[in-house]
Amino acid sequence: MQGVLPLNVKGLGRVYLHAVVDTFSSYAFGSLDRSNQPEGTAAMLHNSVLPFLEGLDLTVDAILTDRAWAFWGTERHPYRRYLARSDVEHKTTAESSNSNGFMERFIRTLSDEFLHPKRRSQSNQGLEAMQDDLDTWLHHYNHERPHFGYRNQGRRPWKAIELQSACHPQEGVERRSRPNNVPRDVTCSTPAAGRFR
Repeated sequence: MQGVLPLNVKGLGRVYLHAVVDTFSSYAFGSLDRSNQPEGTAAMLHNSVLPFLEGLDLTVDAILTDRAWAFWGTERHPYRRYLARSDVEHKTTAESSNSNGFMERFIRTLSDEFLHPKRRSQSNQGLEAMQDDLDTWLHHYNHERPHFGYRNQGRRPWKAIELQSACHPQEGVERRSRPNNVPRDVTCSTPAAGRFR
């Protein structure tokens, strides 16, 4: 799920958080920008999300977005053209990105743990410094913070991705038995091998 969240930051004015949250593991990516232009949403996928996943031999089947201007338009729309070139299906929700539980939960956690404390403590820092702080928080969110929802069951998002890779080390190969490094409570038959949604 990908979304753009407008933020009013004291000393910076309006900035936009471009965010992507994996619906399998809750792994999240975030980038701050002064613009909500479609080129910025495509750049985040191109520069951060897809290279990270390709490094893990995972591919993206589809991206779910709302119908905001940054994601939706004619066939010539920059974001839609980028997805078409990258062979990624574009799915949309009928309402805003908050109508999707994955993005809604991430935004609430981000607000509670990062945005509200940052507003109180360092309101006059620059955009680059705020991005550095966001990167630090995202590392904590993805690698250190347990997620207690039904998908992760107390695992960290990074661990869920590692387990998925261990279950399906090669595209199109499904294991019949459980690898030694996969806990007993993990089912290796779902989702499809090597896919990131």
